Amino acid sequence: MRPTLTWTPTGVAAPCTTELTEVVRVVGEGGVVVLSGAGLSTESGIPDYRGEGGTLRRQAPMTHQEFVNSEDGRRRYWARSHLGWDVFSRARPNDGHRAVAALRRRGHLLGVITQNVDGLHQAAGADGVVELHGSLGRVVCLDCGHNSSRWALQQRLRAANPGFSADVTQLNPDGDVELPEHLVREFRVVSCAACGTGVLKPDVVFFGDSVPRRRVERCRRLIDEAAAVLVLGSSLAVMSGLRFVRQAASAGKPVLIVNRGETRGDAHAVLRVDRPLGAALTELAERLGCPVADADVLR
Repeated sequence: MRPTLTWTPTGVAAPCTTELTEVVRVVGEGGVVVLSGAGLSTESGIPDYRGEGGTLRRQAPMTHQEFVNSEDGRRRYWARSHLGWDVFSRARPNDGHRAVAALRRRGHLLGVITQNVDGLHQAAGADGVVELHGSLGRVVCLDCGHNSSRWALQQRLRAANPGFSADVTQLNPDGDVELPEHLVREFRVVSCAACGTGVLKPDVVFFGDSVPRRRVERCRRLIDEAAAVLVLGSSLAVMSGLRFVRQAASAGKPVLIVNRGETRGDAHAVLRVDRPLGAALTELAERLGCPVADADVLR
């Protein structure tokens, strides 16, 4: 995956509306797989990459190659992530997440595939969530493979960098923030606590990396079993998500999209609803008799 700002429209656009009638009908019949993207979490204060204020318009995100091959790149990432984590981890599910959880509880959704790494679907009480790009709440050692909690790493980074602070003005989708280089150079990165020397990486798929094969196959099976696919808040700009839309469309399964603005998957969709996600999904859940409860699961 390369950071993709734009794509070339196919010239075949999905019918666009603000009405939810067809979405209500399809979801009401059940067997729907949700494919969610960053647009679902913007109402929780987590920015997206490609929206009107998307961060790709200002900077390139961390890539797998830079993280793996550059000690300076890793220091930059962890310094920025160390300060960003306190803000990122305070994000809470919004009405869109709660609506998806309610629809899942009532049996309308076969499962949820999310491109997001924020854990907000689970925090809203949804089960059956496949985290396509991993989770910022986990850390993996690139040497020994040990998995650990991001919370535990935060405590170790804090101990290794007492007094390290800066004003946080802009959170990025990766959970990091902007920092001046002189602060980055002062930051001390810690090694794996299990093996003592291993390089620690957030358990996410950076740009330039590949989604683990088993995870991809799990998603393919979900799409095979689905009656329809509902895309929520994704531009589908990268192939990791778009391929499942293409898979569903090739099998003759309806693809419906709720997103602010055009997506790369419009040519494969029967309909795109252009509305804010929180309000649209709350209406969808209510019309299907699914009460949208407050999130009661904390990360």
